[in-house]
Amino acid sequence: MNAAPTAATTDRTGATPRALPVIAVTMGDGAGIGPEVVVPALLHPNTLRDCRPVVVGDAERLRQAARLVGVDCTIVPVESPAQAEFTPGRVNVIDLALLPADLPWGKLSPKAGDAAYHYVRVAAELAMRGDVQGICTAPLNKEALHAAGHLYPGHTELLAHLTGVEEVSMMLSTPKVKVIHVTTHIGLIDAVNRIEPGLVERTVRRGHEAMVRAGVPQPRIGVCGINPHAGENGLFGYGEEDEKIVPALEVLRADGIDARGPLPADTAFFLASRGDYDLIVAMYHDQGHGPVKVLGIEAGVNLTVGLPVIRTSVDHGTAFDIAGTGRADAGSMVEALRQAAEMSTAPAAR
Repeated sequence: MNAAPTAATTDRTGATPRALPVIAVTMGDGAGIGPEVVVPALLHPNTLRDCRPVVVGDAERLRQAARLVGVDCTIVPVESPAQAEFTPGRVNVIDLALLPADLPWGKLSPKAGDAAYHYVRVAAELAMRGDVQGICTAPLNKEALHAAGHLYPGHTELLAHLTGVEEVSMMLSTPKVKVIHVTTHIGLIDAVNRIEPGLVERTVRRGHEAMVRAGVPQPRIGVCGINPHAGENGLFGYGEEDEKIVPALEVLRADGIDARGPLPADTAFFLASRGDYDLIVAMYHDQGHGPVKVLGIEAGVNLTVGLPVIRTSVDHGTAFDIAGTGRADAGSMVEALRQAAEMSTAPAAR
């Protein structure tokens, strides 16, 4: 097969050409809607303009999905991204062939959970070798993943383990607001205890780097407080803002990072929604997720920052209730691919 073409695009200013990044697209849980959103997303007219996508999954399941959603395409197994050809109507897949041909749609399956794990594992290996510049993930099912013996809370922790990274951050991106989280899937009391200046500083730096990658050279970053009204000068809480957040902001600003706060969370998200901030730093899960779900979850994308490559994901689950019906909406997958391409570094010359 021919080597991948050296296509190029421009940054958001239209000034500097760069090679299109290669994106590994994991198929997700094969019993869910992952295959049904991956195929149309890769066939979307904007996808080949933005990146060079290669699926890591099962070729036969993708063919079944193509028939379900009623699209005419060619599913082509390849050994590596270097063997892929990027032409309209073609879907390149590194075919792990792990799923039985008669796997039921919409039913929990340890086999599908195990396969989903291996799709992510192979994508991580490609990233560590420099064969891909980004990863875009279709949804996996945590119960199926655990039933297969892979005991990870989700993609974020799995990818961190596979790439040898100790600490990563979750970022949610919508057309109106972007938010990065200092803590995520832990209880509120535990989150407050875990927050400390070093963690706040590292989280803001990861967010700053991600925004610069995305073409915002000097991002304006609003940092939320922990308590209502960000403590209101000691009226609420026990000085957590002064103890846990302010020291980090002083270090960041000394390094030239425009990090402002601590801000009352309700005010911060209002200001971000009207364009005053490029990124909001939330201290805990619901502080960030709640506003995002109001301000644009239908077009939202989940990003993991701090990995060797950027990772984006749809912001929905496996949707077993509609899997296999051909009714899944691929819009979030299209946007996740676009943002993976936007936030990935250009491939190195070989």
